[in-house]
Amino acid sequence: MNRFATITFVTSALMLNAGISHADDAMKIGVVDMQKAIQTSETGKKAKAELEQAFNKKKKELQAEEASLKKAQEDLQKKASALSESAKKEQGQKLQERFMKYQELLQKSQAEIQKKEQEMSAPIITKIREKIGELAKKKGYTLILEKNENIVLFSQEKDDLTADILKEIN
Repeated sequence: MNRFATITFVTSALMLNAGISHADDAMKIGVVDMQKAIQTSETGKKAKAELEQAFNKKKKELQAEEASLKKAQEDLQKKASALSESAKKEQGQKLQERFMKYQELLQKSQAEIQKKEQEMSAPIITKIREKIGELAKKKGYTLILEKNENIVLFSQEKDDLTADILKEIN
């Protein structure tokens, strides 16, 4: 079954589920760009600014540690010829331990930022979804899809409800 036939079949099935016959031709499909709605809403902008502030603080800490590690590695390389094998090995191990702690801190920081982003975006997404439901009922839409490149390849501008949703949530 080709893509067009699949879409036609799915659309027909949705219409039957919604109680719409082909003769009625009353199925109305809209799209919303959720990323745009999240990022350009007032609450989304505030959340983004807060996240950037937290991210920049962590980034500075991590950059300072990375610079310190590079300096320590350069120092070890410069002193390597004057050190005994056991001293080189010991300092190399200490440097390796510091590097592993740095990697651990980097991963932990990334996980914290992602978790905070999810926590901050969850209420925004919930609010957007509520407004989508209200707007769909008010304007008579049967189906609202998320507009992104992987799902909706094309839609008419008149069916893009993102601007309407932004007006509602702001």
